[in-house]
Parts: sequence; structure tokens; C-alpha cells
Amino acid sequence: MSELRHDADVHQEDGAAAAVAEAQRELEQWKRKVEAKDDAKSRLILEKLDMEQEKKKSNNLMMELIRKQEGLQRELLQSSRTIQERMSEVRKRKMELTEKLKRSRAQLQQKKTETHRLDNKFKIWAELPDAEVEFVKPKQDGDDVTGDEPIRGQFCVCQEGALQLTGGQALITFEEEKVVSQLLQSGRCSVTFDHHSLEVTPKRIRTEPLVQFEIQLVVSRLLLSVEELDSSMPKQRLEERLELAFCRPSRGGAEVQSVEVNPRQRSARVAFAKPGVAECFALRGEHTVDLDFQTVVKLSPVHEHQLHKFQSFCGAPKRSLLLDGIRDTGDAEEVQDQLEIHFQKPSNGGGEIEHTLYRSGRVWAVLSPEN
Repeated sequence: MSELRHDADVHQEDGAAAAVAEAQRELEQWKRKVEAKDDAKSRLILEKLDMEQEKKKSNNLMMELIRKQEGLQRELLQSSRTIQERMSEVRKRKMELTEKLKRSRAQLQQKKTETHRLDNKFKIWAELPDAEVEFVKPKQDGDDVTGDEPIRGQFCVCQEGALQLTGGQALITFEEEKVVSQLLQSGRCSVTFDHHSLEVTPKRIRTEPLVQFEIQLVVSRLLLSVEELDSSMPKQRLEERLELAFCRPSRGGAEVQSVEVNPRQRSARVAFAKPGVAECFALRGEHTVDLDFQTVVKLSPVHEHQLHKFQSFCGAPKRSLLLDGIRDTGDAEEVQDQLEIHFQKPSNGGGEIEHTLYRSGRVWAVLSPEN
């Protein structure tokens, strides 16, 4: 029995030892798990700290970006305001410049109109009649036609005053100046006809400025002007063709000293060695030359003119008077006769009449300086 009890005790001790060993193994396993969990927790804590630092950096960076964004928005707003102000100034400046341009164009048009008016006002159109020429310089021995000296001329142009009478106006010239002064002081005059009367108004005549000048003309006897050169030839070749065209004696030409072509004006100037040739060509007026095809060119003499002794003057005729406000009765001769009869009577403030001009329409009256 004692042996059985002893075996049972031994068996119990072995079981307890095994249980303790098993418990120790489990304890070691749990310790390793706890340590693993602690390591994992430590890693998570470290990662959390790192993430918090990263988050803090990100927050700081975000705040900095927000501040920069706000600053950029303020700058953008300020820039937008500045641009708007500048655009407003530019639009205002543009409107001012546009108005200034309109005024300048209007002023320019006025200046052009005034220039055109003055140009026509002071432009003199005169046809010089054929007249005998008086030579004031003695003729040298020999035939002067062969001389190289140019032909010189001197002309004096004197402009006569003129007045355009419109409908209802008349021009009357008295023999004495005092009659004009008396009628101007009296004002309106009543001219009596058979069945009616006319009220006319005496007015002093204001003439436009008149001019007087002298023109000195010099015509070359060696040079010839050639115009209307319609050719695409090079300048040098064109000059050679012209020299060939004007040097042939069979066609009235002679020796050519030089040819100068002006391509821009489509003209040329030919210089001959002998006088008289250029004059003969100029009298023809045109000539046919070979410029790859037969071309007719215009010929004219080469001349220079100078203006001397230019004088401009204006005034009012002392013995002439303008009658205005005349009603048209259909008979111009009757009106003119009645005006002469009325203004010849001293009782009407008139006097002896030298000339009277009346027309129902427009007419030009020439004013003599003595009137």
C-alpha cells in the first residue's frame, strides 16, 4: 500500500511539474506577446509623434500658404484697381485726344479752305497778248542766232481792280470826290420812277488786295526738256537711246553734249553742242523716239523765271460808289437811266456822273485806280 501511495504521490508531483512547466511556457508566450505589443505600441507612439510633427509642419506650411495667398489676393486686388484706374485714365486720355484730333482736323480743314481761298484770291490768271518786242540791248556783230547766250525777257504785270455786282446792285462813278462823301452821309436814297419809287443804299466800295510784280524770264538756247517718257529701261540705256534719237541730222538733230534722265518725273534734259537746235525741237512740240517701241514724247524749252518787285496794295475808290438794295423791275436800261438822272441833280446830293453800270444779274466791273 505504501508503494502504491508512493507511486501516486510521484505521479501527482510529475503532473504538477508538467502543469507548472506548461504554465511557465504560457507565461513566456504571454510575456513575448506583451513585449511585442509594447514594441508595437512604442512604434505607434513614435509614429504618432512623427505624424504630429509632420502635421504641425503641414499646418505651419498651410498657414504660410494661406498668408501668401491672402497677400497675393490683396496684391491682385490692388493691381486690378491700379489697372482699372489706368484704363480709366487711358480712356479719358483717349477721349481727350479724340476730341483734340477732331478739333485739329476741323482747324486743318478750315486752314485748307482758307489757304485755298487765299490761293485763288492771290492767283493771277492772265493771257499775255502778242506784242512787238523792243530790244533795249544793242545787237552784237555777227549772227546772234549762233550765240550761246540764253534768251532773256522781262515782263511787268499790273492787276486791275474788279468788283462783282450781284443782283440789285449798281456802280456809279462821279467826277468829284465830295459827291461820294455827301451821299454816304445821307444814308438811304429814294429814286422816283413814273409809277413807283426805289429805295437804294449807297455804300463805299472795298476792293480786294491787288498786286503788281515783274517777271524775269531766261530761256536756254542749248537745253531741251523731254517729258512723258513711258519706258521701263534702265537709266543709262534710256539716256543712250535719247542721245541717239536727238543727234541724227536727218531728223533735225545735232551733236548732243549730255542727256540727264529723271526716272521719278519721267522726264529728261538734253544739252546740245550748238544753239538753235533745242529751239527747233521745242517749236515742234513732240518727237518720236525708239524706246524698244516707237514712243511720242513731249518737247518744251528749258526756262527759268524769277519774281521781282512784288507789291501788294488795297484801297477804296474815291469817286465810285456802290448802290445796293435795288429792286428788279425787269428793265435794266430804265433803272440805269433813272439812277443817272437822280444822282446828277445837286438837289439830291449828287453831281456830274462819269460812268454808271447796272445789270439785273451778276456782272464784273473793272475799277480804275483813278476812280
